[in-house]
Amino acid sequence: MSQDPENLKKSAKEHSEKLAKLGTELGEIQFSYRIKEKPLKEYWQKRIDDFKKYNQKGVEYYNQAYSMMNLVNKEESQMFLLRISKFRKLGLTLIDFMEKIKENPSIMDSKNKQQSIWSKEIRQQITEHSNKCLSHEKDMNTSFREFYEKHLKKILE
Repeated sequence: MSQDPENLKKSAKEHSEKLAKLGTELGEIQFSYRIKEKPLKEYWQKRIDDFKKYNQKGVEYYNQAYSMMNLVNKEESQMFLLRISKFRKLGLTLIDFMEKIKENPSIMDSKNKQQSIWSKEIRQQITEHSNKCLSHEKDMNTSFREFYEKHLKKILE
């Protein structure tokens, strides 16, 4: 905390307002990581588009959280920056899985007894990866909330 307390409080409030705005926008997107077994190309294209929009806004949101954290604790903010990088990487991998399904939507038809092992593996992998994405995002939110309670709440009051 090299800034004087008044400047720090002002900067923290500005970051907090931007974060709240981004959080509202992110909430309006309403993306769910839950995987549905829909063997339709159009469904998966929409899913990809929706996730890209959500992920982009999520990265903006978490970058703003990082900036806010960086005001008071460089070390912890750097750790959060690594989590943002992982969030981005997990998102790109999830998009890759969705692209594979879009190209061959029958992968998601679990009633099809003729499915290849590859199809079953892709279906299992997207479910597992989607769960990883959700879990990582929950961890990021918990981490930021804890940081906020520990360092930022007092400053913003």
